[in-house]
Amino acid sequence: MTTNDRPAAALGSFAVRVPDVDLEPEPLDPAQVVSGAPEVTGKVLWESADGKQLRGIWQITPGVVTDTEANELFVVVSGRATVAVEGGESLELGPGTAAVLREGDRTTWTVHETLRKAYHITLG
Repeated sequence: MTTNDRPAAALGSFAVRVPDVDLEPEPLDPAQVVSGAPEVTGKVLWESADGKQLRGIWQITPGVVTDTEANELFVVVSGRATVAVEGGESLELGPGTAAVLREGDRTTWTVHETLRKAYHITLG
């Protein structure tokens, strides 16, 4: 779904319509689910040759889950959630919100409306 109909990962520069990207299931560890029955889907659009940087689209349906974060910058495309960072602040996320999570942050995601984000992750 790129501007020239080739898979994004095959291109150096690319553009995608985030709402149109077909996502693949990414099962949650049941130990992460605090309440509800959230489902996670996503798609990596680009990965560096060393596997330490990823860019893609990620989505989660309503519910409450815990996570330990990677070093990530993301922009919310649709939906709403509150992310409580252990020992820090709560982040209110909605369309157009840009956020940064630090590697090792322990978080609790309360997803109010199915949330879709475009992300860049740097692995340690």
